[in-house]
Amino acid sequence: MTVIHIRNVPDPIYRRLAEQAQREHRSLAQQTLAVLSRGLGVEMDAKARRKKVLEAIAGMDHSQTKKLRGPARLIREDRSR
Repeated sequence: MTVIHIRNVPDPIYRRLAEQAQREHRSLAQQTLAVLSRGLGVEMDAKARRKKVLEAIAGMDHSQTKKLRGPARLIREDRSR
């Protein structure tokens, strides 16, 4: 991975990043990367993908969630093959 050094970061930006990092349980560098990734529309990591999928599932209505198969059903189908 490439390294980026940023100098002369304005205090309000630094404080906001530090607050977000603490709230998200990330280092300042990790939070900066997360903010840049979101701002650029670049998918960052598996955690971000999982969050997006869970938000999509939460937004489904009951008729759509019926189509999802639970783990027990998937195991039964796999065993019957």
